[in-house]
Amino acid sequence: MRALLCTALLSLTLASSVYSDTDSTASAPVDAAETELGDQNRVFASRGSNITLPCRLHRRHGMSFGRVGIRIKWTKLSADESLEEDVLVSMGFHKKSYGSFLGRVRLLEADDDDASLLINDVSLDDMGKFRCEVIDGMDDVIHEVTLEVQGSVGYSDGVVFPYSPRLGRYNLNFHNAEQACLDQDSVVASFDQLYKAWRSGLDWCNAGWLNDGSVQYPITNPRQACGGVNSGAGLRSYGQRDKSKSRYDVFCFTSAINGRFYWLVQPDKLTFNEAAQACQDDGAEIAKVGQMYAAWKNGYDRCDSGWLADGSVRYPISRPRRNCSPTEAAVRFVGFPDKKQKLFGVYCFKGQQ
Repeated sequence: MRALLCTALLSLTLASSVYSDTDSTASAPVDAAETELGDQNRVFASRGSNITLPCRLHRRHGMSFGRVGIRIKWTKLSADESLEEDVLVSMGFHKKSYGSFLGRVRLLEADDDDASLLINDVSLDDMGKFRCEVIDGMDDVIHEVTLEVQGSVGYSDGVVFPYSPRLGRYNLNFHNAEQACLDQDSVVASFDQLYKAWRSGLDWCNAGWLNDGSVQYPITNPRQACGGVNSGAGLRSYGQRDKSKSRYDVFCFTSAINGRFYWLVQPDKLTFNEAAQACQDDGAEIAKVGQMYAAWKNGYDRCDSGWLADGSVRYPISRPRRNCSPTEAAVRFVGFPDKKQKLFGVYCFKGQQ
């Protein structure tokens, strides 16, 4: 009963617990787009920005002895909520952050009852559900808030893309899939992200992992080879699969990139090693698949096949035309050719300094 009462009281204070850069703690700028949580308990941030995840202790007895006796713990939940990753633990004056959040998070501490978490330099990997636990004598709070990472101002909200490695179709268990997306500057997509991509026209006949451990694929044009012509359009699901033994492709998600994606003009075609070196000589690095998709999503168009960091060759077409993806805007996949072939150019990426 006490927990239910605390939860009800907490919900009455949430609207006042979202802070902006005009708050009294002006030394901690928050340049992300924050919203009132409402029923969805969601906060939105752009990649590379700072964001506040709100959490407050509502005291029933109306007394406060400062922050000395308060224990605050922030954790990040896995997509299926089976695992918790420690983010920050605070006990009085002692505070400790963990893992990828080390040095990037701190408590806002606008007042004695404020347990809000400030995250600096938000990354794609920060997306997901966070849990705030506050204990202060007889008062305690457990609150959850979901962080969504969008594109930067003036950019789209991100893009979902299917991915399979050089080994070919259906070669990734869930853990391999997570690493494959990370290697391409992305993360494993959520169901909501795949659903939104399907609503926007994504049609793909190969099943892929999602971040909750399920395996699905989006069909906008039902056909015999993809579940049959009598099945309606939608997301086809294989359900939850064994994360270690089952092998599929993966759907990755990436958002706006902080840097410049570009075609490197060269006098001759390049092998893969020559392509990687050419980007380095230009003060950049050979681009990743996720960076090409992010650039394409925001209008990048080039009808030249180029090497990418995973050894694949692709080209982005946002304006379909003859001999350049005439039927649709798409990132075209040429394949994984022999890296010694001197047949292609290269796409580079130069991060913001």
